[in-house]
Amino acid sequence: MSLSVRPQRRVLVTKINRSQSFAGVNSSADRPFRNLSPFTPTVSRKTGSRVSRMFSMSHKSPPPKVPQPNRLDEVYEALKKGLTAYLEVHQLELEKLSTQIRESKRNSRLGFLYDLDKQVKSIERFLRRLEFHASKIDELYEAYCIQRRLRDGAHNMVKAYSTGSPGSREARESLAEASKGYKEYTENMCLLENELESQLGEFHIRMKGLAGFARLCAGDQYEIFMKYGRQRWKLRGRIEVNSKQVWDSEEMVFLPLVTEFLSIKVTELKSLANHVVVGNVSCETKDLFAALPQVVAVDINDLGTLKLSLEVTWNPFDKDDQPSAASSVNKASTVNKRFSTYNQSPPDTPSLREQAFYVSVHQAALLRRHGQW
Repeated sequence: MSLSVRPQRRVLVTKINRSQSFAGVNSSADRPFRNLSPFTPTVSRKTGSRVSRMFSMSHKSPPPKVPQPNRLDEVYEALKKGLTAYLEVHQLELEKLSTQIRESKRNSRLGFLYDLDKQVKSIERFLRRLEFHASKIDELYEAYCIQRRLRDGAHNMVKAYSTGSPGSREARESLAEASKGYKEYTENMCLLENELESQLGEFHIRMKGLAGFARLCAGDQYEIFMKYGRQRWKLRGRIEVNSKQVWDSEEMVFLPLVTEFLSIKVTELKSLANHVVVGNVSCETKDLFAALPQVVAVDINDLGTLKLSLEVTWNPFDKDDQPSAASSVNKASTVNKRFSTYNQSPPDTPSLREQAFYVSVHQAALLRRHGQW
């Protein structure tokens, strides 16, 4: 996948060691979005790194003063598409597990069936939670549309009374009432927009590395600074031999925003007082609402000689209580599990302990039938 990028002005560089195109070229800020191609460079990380969370309740954006209905419509459509894909993925996994249970019910171990049944129930609970979450978002968006129509009507009334003769007392009172209604509907739209933004979940962004064709050399050090609203992420890395890369941070969790874009700034660290800004771009984030993890590529400079690769996983909930079954479905394409009950094949015959259990159950049933127990 690729992210849509909005190029911004680059910093002029007067002296460059290797190539004149390394720090990018100046470009107009009005250049249209461009699509990028995905890639996967080789990256090695420091051990012991953890997921960073650079936000808390104070990092959530306050209600906006001016609503953005057009932007909210775009984000809502992308969000609904992502939730639908999430439901389809987990529904397919549920059908797969149900079929596996039916096929192995007569000839399988009890523990194997018990594990499958637990996973089925976990996915069913997660599906119900997803459906409730989607219905809540629909209700918020419907309430937002109602307030938008009321605001448009109040705006038309204010315009009509303002263009007419304001001499009469009734006209002045009607104008004041329409203005009061317009302000109230605007505040309601801002509150609903902020509430809908809090239901967007989380973006788990993992650093994959830089790729620069002939631009990356052993010993180069880079600093990447990402800004998303009031959220920040700064990480440093260096290029080692055999094109390996080592970064001091592994993953970041961002709260999705409605009106903000993800800003990425890449700087090459040459010495204490000599840093070269390679590129500074803004990326669209509404395309990141997807059911499965995606690897996205971003052109850092205009020539595309330096790219940044990120792996983005969207969690529709902003809490850490997502069921393990849903997490395994979400990360199946990127994580190789050492043990998975999905891949277990049922044995042909029950174990000796299970045979003894079946015999004891059968004998107890016979004794109960003949009235001896």
